[in-house]
This record gives sequence, structure tokens and C-alpha cells, in this order.
Amino acid sequence: MPVVNAIAGYADEMKGWRRHLHQHPELRFECHQTAAFITERLREFGVDELHGGIATSGIVAIINGQGDGPTIGLRADMDALPITEATGLDHASTVPGRMHACGHDGHVTMLLGAAKYLCETRRFKGRVALLFQPAEEDGGGGEVMVQEGVMDRFEIAQVYGIHNAPGVAFGHFSTTPGALMASVDTATVVVTGKGGHAATPHECIDPVVAIVGMIQAIQTIIPRNVYALDEAVISVTQIHTGSASNIIPEDGWFCATIRCFDPEVRALLKRRLHEIVEGHAMAYGVTAAVDYEWGYPATINHPEQAAFAAEVAVEISGADAVDANASREMGSEDFSYMLEARPGAYLFMGIGQGAGLHHAAYDFNDDAAPVGASFFARLVERAQPLG
Repeated sequence: MPVVNAIAGYADEMKGWRRHLHQHPELRFECHQTAAFITERLREFGVDELHGGIATSGIVAIINGQGDGPTIGLRADMDALPITEATGLDHASTVPGRMHACGHDGHVTMLLGAAKYLCETRRFKGRVALLFQPAEEDGGGGEVMVQEGVMDRFEIAQVYGIHNAPGVAFGHFSTTPGALMASVDTATVVVTGKGGHAATPHECIDPVVAIVGMIQAIQTIIPRNVYALDEAVISVTQIHTGSASNIIPEDGWFCATIRCFDPEVRALLKRRLHEIVEGHAMAYGVTAAVDYEWGYPATINHPEQAAFAAEVAVEISGADAVDANASREMGSEDFSYMLEARPGAYLFMGIGQGAGLHHAAYDFNDDAAPVGASFFARLVERAQPLG
């Protein structure tokens, strides 16, 4: 596969960056050590502008090309997950209860590799804006960066991002025009009845029975209210109530994740969940409060940019290793906010066999970093060519 020769020469250096980042994971918006490490590397490369403290710990770095032209944005997320690492590797996390289990250390490394190459060569017009973003896993750092005006402030015309894909053949890319990943919302329902002795249920108002009824009814929303060709998921993932076998509890709660691609379906799912909870509360004589949290919107690629990104991926990996019309999936991504603000595309890049994302045994494949960096570099040179 034609990895850019200069970037192939950075492979050992990139491995060192990635393993350092892996050993020092940070959560949500508090990625200050990570940002300091990135800033030090960018200064060494000779970027033209460095802007820190965006979305608390995010960074925007500017590399000027040769001559006037637009600005293209390249994004990497920086944050880790609250998971205890179980890899046993020499470069395992040094922070108890935290690890890079989603490969954001690899994403940062890929963008740093591209940044080094672009600073050395500058074979493009206009500018590159490197977007190092905190809080993808929790907090929506992509939304905050957009709200803080990075797209307008740095005059970004289009924006691109990559996510690694363990279990997918090494160096294979996939993307699609339109919706690639789902929106994600969370519903938490607190049900209150009247507690008492389990031997005298007639003197109580049982929230457990009401919760069971609500959950069973919620599972009818997808097959009976959503058009069969409009993909959607409602998964109830937590139920909490009770303290002993002989006590009917006073209250309990459950929570669900709700995912789809279409805004109208998204609104329908919320409305029906509220209606079912309210109706069942009345039927069972309990009270119920729904906390419905709107999460990340669907990640929707712009068709022209998705097709262009696929062309660049073919240049790096070959036509047989690129799926430009991949199936969409129910995972979610806060890169969606950047795609709402500007044209662009998001891609997956295979890193070969290994533990899956968000697994305690996951580790990014260092051999994949030069592939991703080459994609970013050629994307810039193709999008904003000289001459």
C-alpha cells in the first residue's frame, strides 16, 4: 500500500508518540497533559499558528500552504475512557481506571504525523486547520468547539475525520454518502409508588410492576410505530430498584439508549416513550418522571466530500480496500456537529484483528498510524493542489 514515503519514515517516532499518549489517558474536557504533549510536537514541526484552551483543552493549529486558498479542517479526538486496562502491555495506562480503549491516542498520532509532513512539504494552497478535540466520549467536545466558533474563526471550508476499526482488515477504508452513524439520546425514567411489606402488596403501590410494564411496552415502539425501513434502536440498559426480598420498594428507575438516523423518527421515538410512560403510570397508579437527554445528532456525510475522501483512500490503499457505500451503523460520534457546520466526511479505517472498541484489552495497532497520516496528507494535497 503506497503510504507516503516521508510518513513511513516517521513510523518509529509515531509509535513513541502513540505509546506515550496511551500511558497517560485523560477524560472528557480535562485533556491538559495530552494537549501539552501535542502542542510541544506541533511547535517542533513549525506550525504557523497555535490556539489552545478551546473547549477547555482543545487545540487548533494552522499550517499555511503556498499561495491563497481555502482552509481544510482535519480532526482528531483526544479523550480516553473510564476503563481499567487489561492488556498487560509495557505501554499500558499508568492511570488507574482510565485507558485509551477507543484509539483516540492513535487518532492524535495520525494527525500529528500528517502535521509533520505538511509542515515539511507545504505542497498545497491555502491553509490546514488541525482540530484536536476533547470530550468525544462524554460531553460533546465537537459541539462545544463549533459553538465557540472554530469554523468561522479559522474560516474552515470543509472538514474530515477518521475512526479506527478493529476487526476490519488492515488499511481498509469505509464510508458512505449521507448518514453513516446514528443519533443517540438517553431516557431516564424514575417511577415512584408506595413501599411496604411484600406480604401485603394490596397496601402498597408497586413500582416494580409498573417499570416492567413500561419497559415491555417501550419495546413495541420500533416494530409498531416506526416504518420498517427507518432503522432505529431502543435498548433499555439499566433497571434499579429494591433492597430486599420482602420489601416492595418506594421507587425505582430505568434508563434506555435511543438511536436512529432521521430527525422525524427521532422526534417520534421521544413522543411515544413519553406517552407510554405517562399512560402506564396512570394505569398502575404510580408517578413517573422522564429525563430525556438529547445527545449527538446523526453523523451525516456530505455526498461530494464522501466521494472525494473515498478517492483519496483508494490512492492510499487500493480500490479493493475501499468501500465507498458502506452500511451505516448505530454507533454515534460528535463529529456530527462539525458536519452540521461544514461540508465534510467521516471514514472508518481498519487496523486488523484485535479486541474491540471500549474493551479493556483493546490497543491501537501502531502500524496503522502511517496509513491514516498518509490519508490526511494526501487529502490536503488533493483538495487544495498547487498549480
